[in-house]
Amino acid sequence: MAKKKKANKNALKKRGDNGSIAVEHVLDRLYDVIDSRKGADPDTSYTARLFSRGRQQIAKKLGEEAVETLIEGIRGDKPKLVAESADMLYHLLTLWASVGVSPAAVWAELARREGLSGIAEKAARKQK
Repeated sequence: MAKKKKANKNALKKRGDNGSIAVEHVLDRLYDVIDSRKGADPDTSYTARLFSRGRQQIAKKLGEEAVETLIEGIRGDKPKLVAESADMLYHLLTLWASVGVSPAAVWAELARREGLSGIAEKAARKQK
């Protein structure tokens, strides 16, 4: 039960136009903040500074954060792994925003793959 409560703290319920309730995840909210920084003053926003430097620099920073996450995963330092994972996700969302990929598109792809064997899914990609 404690895990369910914790998960609910990371989601915000929003009522849609048709009256349905949708759950917005912290990553969706973070993406919206990141996306709103496009064109902002690079002197006042780290995210705006990333956007001003271009997609290649955003991708490079994502790669750096991914390596740092890998290192902490190998070391097994949970607090550092959590912190580096958060950094990596932030930079991944920034890359998505720079390309115009929405989290919803990624979530839909993950949902499409749900229940598929990883081996079968990979084999299907090779056949295309």
